Amino acid sequence: MSKIKQDKIPIDIQEYNWKLVREGDGLTKISVAAGWMEFDENGRGKKMHKHPAVGYSLIMFMSPFNQFFTWQTTSVTEILYAEEDGSVRFRTKNSVYTLTRINNESNTEL
Repeated sequence: MSKIKQDKIPIDIQEYNWKLVREGDGLTKISVAAGWMEFDENGRGKKMHKHPAVGYSLIMFMSPFNQFFTWQTTSVTEILYAEEDGSVRFRTKNSVYTLTRINNESNTEL
């Protein structure tokens, strides 16, 4: 039995705009776009926002043009700091995260 031929596709980090790092285990996610989801009383997505707030969840997208996300945090319980470029350190019910803008030349936000 032979192995399946796999083509490796190089990923250029310059194509991405956001990097999320979870404190504790160092889990790292990168994305093209990021936004903050507000939920209604039934737990359904109500509205996307450009800036974080307590109760919102961070959602990271590979493209700003579709609804498919690559990572979502639990609800924000505390914002530890927020920068003008969109970088933010925040606490959720489960973890502490730092979201950093890694491509300042692009303005990809939802």
